[in-house]
Amino acid sequence: MSYVFIVNKTKGTNLGNADVADSFFSRFKGLMMVKNLKRGLILKLPSERSRRASGIHMFFMRIPLDVIFADSDKKVVDVVTLDPWTIYTPMAPARYVIELEKGKLMESNTEIGDELDFTCESA
Repeated sequence: MSYVFIVNKTKGTNLGNADVADSFFSRFKGLMMVKNLKRGLILKLPSERSRRASGIHMFFMRIPLDVIFADSDKKVVDVVTLDPWTIYTPMAPARYVIELEKGKLMESNTEIGDELDFTCESA
């Protein structure tokens, strides 16, 4: 797994470092059982999917997360803060699901419509 630095280009704020999960297994494992989040995680979906297929679950999670859903142009289509053991379907299809430490959305003022910048290998 490689990692990238995420920037909110619209607001000029930093979201920090994130690992990139671009294989089935790395997306499946995600951040399950993590106690202390060292950096975020970008789930790179195989293609921009339907709303339902872009959804995530927080089963076996130990910490709450801020989650950003972005389309293939890295434009934010939904944001949410999720607690462990919840399920969420975004308001629009997404290509990237970005899981961050709770508080990053407020700290960076990231919201729907913002453009992000990060480079995933083999993007």
